[in-house]
Amino acid sequence: MKSLRSLIAGTFIIAATLPALAVDTMSSADAPDLTAVRASIAAKDFKTAIADLNGLIQQGVQHPDIYNLLGYSLRKSGDKKTALSYYLKALEFDPDHKGALEYLGELYMEMGDMAKAEANRARLKLLCPQGCEELEDLSHAIAQASAKTN
Repeated sequence: MKSLRSLIAGTFIIAATLPALAVDTMSSADAPDLTAVRASIAAKDFKTAIADLNGLIQQGVQHPDIYNLLGYSLRKSGDKKTALSYYLKALEFDPDHKGALEYLGELYMEMGDMAKAEANRARLKLLCPQGCEELEDLSHAIAQASAKTN
């Protein structure tokens, strides 16, 4: 029994030290396959991505990656107001969603709210003490925006 407890404890320790998943990589068995949506986004076919993501939501599928990708697609399509609501919805489901924090920070910059963009970067620094792609991307975007205003 003692060795079983040790094995279980060791498993939790190993799992806690594994690297974080990518921005919108599904981590649960019930998560939808977003491969086609990601392909549409990569092709800059945001209209198709938005339709597919809205279809999933209408079917009752709830997942932070869906809301994050919908926010991203809407933002890239020029609908910043609606994008904001979907990024916030993604963060309601997962307050530590790195992708939503990054993209929301970028949206805040586009809206001229550097203080909120910096707050998202600070949150990512806490979530990624060793660094992560989302933190690097948002930091780079903030640096570029700062260089333009100076």
